[in-house]
Amino acid sequence: MSIFAAAFALFLVFNILGTLPFFIALLKPYPIERQRIIIVRELLIALGILLLFGFCGEPIMKFLGIGEGVIGIAGGLLLLIIALTMVFPKHSHESQVNPNQEPMIVPIATPGLAGPGSITAVMLYGSQIEVTWKILLIIFLAWFPSLLIMLGAAYIKKVVGDRGLIAFERFGGLLMCLISIQMIAGGVITQIKKNFHCPEKPKQVLTPQK
Repeated sequence: MSIFAAAFALFLVFNILGTLPFFIALLKPYPIERQRIIIVRELLIALGILLLFGFCGEPIMKFLGIGEGVIGIAGGLLLLIIALTMVFPKHSHESQVNPNQEPMIVPIATPGLAGPGSITAVMLYGSQIEVTWKILLIIFLAWFPSLLIMLGAAYIKKVVGDRGLIAFERFGGLLMCLISIQMIAGGVITQIKKNFHCPEKPKQVLTPQK
């Protein structure tokens, strides 16, 4: 998987377009200037969480004895569940909104952006990619558009409307299903290669008949 493909997959995991109506409702009581401060602060916190798991997740998994194949299977299953909730959403965000308290870390930073799916994805990338700058670039390329979308949330909703946001969410969920199945398949193949060593058959040397 290329850097841009991995970043796009991580951006889909963020599901920023699908959760945009929830964030708009959450920040509605605050002035526009304060909304921007909250968004930048929360997304910087989320970026820190993602970088932490992107670089420290693999040593933790190795310490626990969890291999790359298991991470791929578990991460793929988790992303598949998230993808299905994107395609068939349950609108239960409204009950989590508390207008009397400014959001701090929860729910925008985590689990809004740095949720179980995105943390699993960056851990998987960290286990597969050994080059540090590539992991940084993947996370940043997925995070920066999310920041821009959050800052322009009110304008985006006016342009595309609620139905447009729902369409983006479900289309992203469809793409996420394909990506998650690929991750599961790759994890299964890796696990089979690791645990089942099939001996090679000896080559038969054909001798000419007299």
